[in-house]
Amino acid sequence: MNKITLVFLIVCTQTIFGYAKITETEKLAATCKVWGFLKYYHPKIGSGQVNWDSQLLEKLPLIEKAQTKEEFSLILENWINDLGEVKMVAPIVIPKEVEFFDKNFDLSWFNSKLFSKKLSKKLKFIENNRFQSNEEFDYSFDSFKYLKNYFDLDYTNKSSRILMLFAYWNVIEYYFPYKYVMDQKWDLSLEQVLPLVLEAKKGNEFYIALKKLTARLNDSHVETTTYGPEVAGKRPVYFPATGRIIEEKLVVTEILGDSLAQADNIKIGDVITKIKGKTIKELIQENQDLISASNEAKFLDKVTLPILKSYDENVEVEFLKDGKYETKSMIWFNYHDSHRNEFKKGAIKKKEKFKLLDNNIGYVDMGVIKNRHIPDMIEALKSTQAIVFDMRNYPNETYELIANFLNPTEKKFCDYTMPYLNYPGRYTWKEGIKCGFENKDNYKGKVVVLLNEQSMSQSEWTAMCFQAAGNTTIIGSQTAGTDGNVFELEFKGFHTRYTGIGVYYTDRRETQRIGIVPDIEIKPTIKGIQEGKDEVLDRALLFVKTGK
Repeated sequence: MNKITLVFLIVCTQTIFGYAKITETEKLAATCKVWGFLKYYHPKIGSGQVNWDSQLLEKLPLIEKAQTKEEFSLILENWINDLGEVKMVAPIVIPKEVEFFDKNFDLSWFNSKLFSKKLSKKLKFIENNRFQSNEEFDYSFDSFKYLKNYFDLDYTNKSSRILMLFAYWNVIEYYFPYKYVMDQKWDLSLEQVLPLVLEAKKGNEFYIALKKLTARLNDSHVETTTYGPEVAGKRPVYFPATGRIIEEKLVVTEILGDSLAQADNIKIGDVITKIKGKTIKELIQENQDLISASNEAKFLDKVTLPILKSYDENVEVEFLKDGKYETKSMIWFNYHDSHRNEFKKGAIKKKEKFKLLDNNIGYVDMGVIKNRHIPDMIEALKSTQAIVFDMRNYPNETYELIANFLNPTEKKFCDYTMPYLNYPGRYTWKEGIKCGFENKDNYKGKVVVLLNEQSMSQSEWTAMCFQAAGNTTIIGSQTAGTDGNVFELEFKGFHTRYTGIGVYYTDRRETQRIGIVPDIEIKPTIKGIQEGKDEVLDRALLFVKTGK
């Protein structure tokens, strides 16, 4: 009797489960994955024979009506069948020289509980008999494939918002090399942002939802900007200076609009504790899910911009001066006025590209010097006991000529991972870049590189190059942790971008999110900024002097 009851319960449970209703988020998340997979894998779609965007828009009403997983799965099965037969070409031979990097790759969702076994088998068959591309992966790579004009979409229309979300999510799913080091799985990010996209009623609400999604890439290259006002009917205004967040306070480090700053007695070293009654800590938390950054150091660097931006021109700012709190009622101005140094106009002193410091130490500003200046720099500094390369900026592609000067031999300094276009989502190891040559006249002194959170991408890559010389010491703090090229994506009303290739040391140590690890860590202090010191450079000079 007990056995019969148990069997009956199991059958009933399976029947009830089989016809359980599925949520809109579940259906759309699964549809997004299937639509994106077919876009890149199905031979007919991959070759551009189908307007795949239009087909999605046609199927969305059917998907919305589906109540059970059986109904939903059948819609997807029929959709695939309507595309026609996929010819069997398996097994597809992978060239012997291909070495896969598969930390990003996962198609286990084929076995979703929402899919019938028949649908799962169809997806697996298409994977094994996938579209084979003749396209080369380079900086002009088209990750949207053929039908990518999203400038006519109406973001007040739910289906258009869904299409835009699906297109973007799948570009990252298949062509973002660092998906595996995100704080959370990309699938979960899709599920979390879908309700926001569905609920958005205005273009700016949809933009905010997409911005929250792009922030979850944890990639400092990512900037998502809008071409219209983020707040309806208003344009932003700005504090006339910028700064650095230290100890949950914002310290002014550079004056951007000198006449406006003077009018409110704003000076370098001033400490801001509140804006509009909110502490810097509270303002940081408000922006936490809107900014993409590889690490906390770069996030704190990027968050200063929105903190010092307002949509109300009358702004109360609290300062801490000489141990006392002082609140000022300020008027902030548009970008042009708040960033215009009127007093210095025509009299701004140009930054020195390179110079000789005391004790026969050379100094090079990597953000200013260009290739045409390198021969003069070498001649002036070749006999110094050390050269400090200040890379707290963005270099001008001068790595090769300088590396030739620093290195006694040719050395490889990095390896790459790149998408394998005949198996979307999979990456392969590629031979990296070499620098230097057989050079007996290479530089014999100490090489010091200064880095911080503003050292990003090419700065980090150049630092890796200089490290290959073998006599290089990195001084400063954690860098932005984003290396590789950038792919720009342009849509109606907004623009975003992401890192396109993976960059690793030759022993395959990671750089994304980690950055270039300093040999000697030193960060600016509030006291040092107020006293006008460059504490990072001072520490470098001490190292040259003492070796410690």
